[in-house]
Amino acid sequence: MKIKKGDKVKVISGKDRGKVASVLKVLPDKNKIVVEGVGVVKKHVKPGAVSKEGGIVSVEKPIDVSNVMYYDEKSKKTVRIGYKVIDGKKYRISKKTGDVLDKKA
Repeated sequence: MKIKKGDKVKVISGKDRGKVASVLKVLPDKNKIVVEGVGVVKKHVKPGAVSKEGGIVSVEKPIDVSNVMYYDEKSKKTVRIGYKVIDGKKYRISKKTGDVLDKKA
């Protein structure tokens, strides 16, 4: 999966199309991600030992990774991600500009 936790992504399909937000959680076994403020649903919670109060809470549900694209802050556009080996290490690169996306590079 080319998207990582903390990446800025733009939703390209669904009811939240056009939103730009950061990735909160990555679920590679299900090929899904949780994006901040995207896929919000209301959930009814019973009072219990964990939470003393019950009620209706808003929860961000996972969306499929194919419904988002990496958002490049420099160019303010969505870009495709590729891989490149530099000095024996594998880095993510932008296919449009060729810039390295990982901060460690």
